Order: sequence, then C-alpha cells, then structure tokens
Amino acid sequence: MRRAACAMLLLAGLAVAARAEAACRQALALGLDVSGSVDAREYRLQLDGLADALEAPEIREALFAIPAAPVAVAVYEWSGPAPARDILGWTEIADEAALLAVTARLRAARRAPGDDSTALGHAMRHGAALLAARPDCWRHVLDISGDGKANAGPAPRSVRSSLRGITVNALVVGADARDSLDRRQVQIGELSSYFNAHVIHGPDAFVETALGYEDFARAMRRKLLRELSAPSLATLDPAGPGHPAHRSQ
Repeated sequence: MRRAACAMLLLAGLAVAARAEAACRQALALGLDVSGSVDAREYRLQLDGLADALEAPEIREALFAIPAAPVAVAVYEWSGPAPARDILGWTEIADEAALLAVTARLRAARRAPGDDSTALGHAMRHGAALLAARPDCWRHVLDISGDGKANAGPAPRSVRSSLRGITVNALVVGADARDSLDRRQVQIGELSSYFNAHVIHGPDAFVETALGYEDFARAMRRKLLRELSAPSLATLDPAGPGHPAHRSQ
C-alpha cells in the first residue's frame, strides 16, 4: 500500500511538473439559462448570484490558491438554437482587481432578446468551442445552469458523445416557491436525473441543485468550491480540447 501511495504521489508530481509552463490551471466556462422559462427577476438572481458566489471568502481562497497558475473564467447566456451570447470573455482571475472587474461586469449585464425554447445541446457546443480556445489550461470544465429539458436543437447526449478533454457539470434549478415543497422536490429530482443521464460528462462530473432561483447563489457557491478544488490525476488532461490528439478521435 505504501508503494502504491508513493507511486501515486510521484505521478502527481510528474503531472504538475509537465504543466509547469502552463499559465492557467483551469478554464471554467459557465452557461446561464435565459430561455422563456426565466423571467427578468430570475435573470438577475442568476447574474448577481454568480457574482456573489465568486466573491464568497471560500471561493476567493480557492481562486487565489495558486497565484502562478490562475483560473480563467468565461460566462455566456443560452436559450434556443440561435447563437449564444457571451457576457464575459476569457478572464484570468489572478488577483482581487481581476475578481472585482469580473463581478462588476456580471452585475452590469442586461438581458438581450432571446428565444423561448431550450437548446441544451447547442449550449454545450458553444461552451466546448470556448474551451477549445484555452488549450494552455490544465483542466477544462463546462458548467451548464438550467431549469428545463432540451426541446430544440441537437440532443444533449449526441453532443456529449463528441466531447474530448472536457468535464461537463450542471447546476439544475428547480421550481420556485409558488409550488408546494413536495412538488418542488419531485420536480428537481426528475430534472436532476435528466441532466445526469443526458448532460454531465467526464471525470468527477456532477449535478448541483438549487431549489428555485432564490437558492441560486448558495448552489453556485457549493458548485464552484467543488470545481475549484485540486483536480485528481484522472482530470488532468495532457492535451487540451483543441489539441490534435482530441480532434483525431
């Protein structure tokens, strides 16, 4: 057992050493649902909730854990098959100034006209394309937030099967407080099962849940803390999603 543990530590050290020249330890693309089921109030709860989560003390600590290799973040809105809208281009959060600039951008964002339909597969493709632009990062994570199943565009499972070198996590938002607690729990359980079966992908992928948009900031904090924790050997991909090794598979 001691030999196995030593071997694992050695491999971990080699993996880190091999990436010593990389400027970014994780590329994190976040896709926010702005389809017809999301009203103006819920839109603001998402954007402000993400900003609040990024500013939480435990998330700050995780973001700044390795100053020489910061986390790069991009945020976009998605709804139907029309092109997704980028709110924040790739930004490395290396210090407090960068973090404040990101959260200010999120709080200043205003909703653009969108589609009433829910094209989860299209949202996944957009996020994968963003991540392909950051092959320098150690790890590539796509985070999809949503409150419904796909009803337009490519099937999420068909898109998922084409992804290489990307972990896809999800934040599922359940029904709001106008429904009974029992009904809300059943609804979010069914939606979580759908995202587990059709959307999440890759090593250590998971589904986080928010019991309504009022719970979005708390759920986002939990999700970010899990995503920003030290990656295991299995999640360290020696070639990013834009590498020829992935395109040939």
